[in-house]
Amino acid sequence: MATLDIKLKKANKVYKEGELVKGVICVDAGRSEIAHQGITLIMDGSVNLQLSAKSVGLFEAFYSSLKPLQLINYSLDIAKPGKLPSGRTEIPFEVPLKPKGNKELYETYHGVFVNIQYSLKAEMKRPLLAKDLQKSCEFIVEYSNKDAKEKALSKPVQFTISPETLTNVKEKQNVPKFKVKGKLETAVLCITKPLKGELVVEQCDTPIKSIEIQLVRVETCGCAEGYAKDATEIQNIQIADGNVCRGIPIPIFMIFPRLFTCPTLSTNNFKVDFEINIVIVFQDNHLVTENFPIKLTRF
Repeated sequence: MATLDIKLKKANKVYKEGELVKGVICVDAGRSEIAHQGITLIMDGSVNLQLSAKSVGLFEAFYSSLKPLQLINYSLDIAKPGKLPSGRTEIPFEVPLKPKGNKELYETYHGVFVNIQYSLKAEMKRPLLAKDLQKSCEFIVEYSNKDAKEKALSKPVQFTISPETLTNVKEKQNVPKFKVKGKLETAVLCITKPLKGELVVEQCDTPIKSIEIQLVRVETCGCAEGYAKDATEIQNIQIADGNVCRGIPIPIFMIFPRLFTCPTLSTNNFKVDFEINIVIVFQDNHLVTENFPIKLTRF
């Protein structure tokens, strides 16, 4: 049984615009030679947008306009029709990582409603009655220094959370008396460095069950007819468990997961923003949340 595979030269599969994506197409023909009708390699890069279930009904007018945005699409003939010998054959290739026309390459990002993906697809056409062989391989695109729109400059955030500061609670009289103070080292962060900070529970009339930090992505899809905006949680880290001691600093530390985050992005068709939620869960399972928008950069 013949098999087809793609091996990239870079083990981490990370490339920047303008670089050559190099590798080999491996064909294992088995014990006998195989005939084929040509081997092609396709490099594809696209942004796939979709609406959440709650938005589809509201925005049916532009639902059909949310077509994938093609960033790259190359097709190369790697081998002309012929025969390959038994055993393993490696065919080298190199493809320049350049966008179509005047388009821009965005960083790889796996979201819920916005997906930015780059892939190589090898295809070997076979004669009649023999099944064509296909293999896909995703690679990762990151900005280079010259693409950097903004660099991470320190922008410290001091915060106080108390019943008076809460904006998403209707009946504030039912919220126990509490006061939490803290800081985030910066609200503009390099994506490869962790979010750091600390908080102190100064006062709380009811026992605390847990304190958590949530990382949230806010994805906006749309066009001139309207925009659909959806927030979804990426990760949740518990930084305190149980009824914490009052007056003692609790460290905040969060690493950004690579494929589920990217530098903050804003285009005509979509946006990707990020937020941090500090969540305090009380013993009776009631909770309060304070939200902080953050900006991610590559450098």
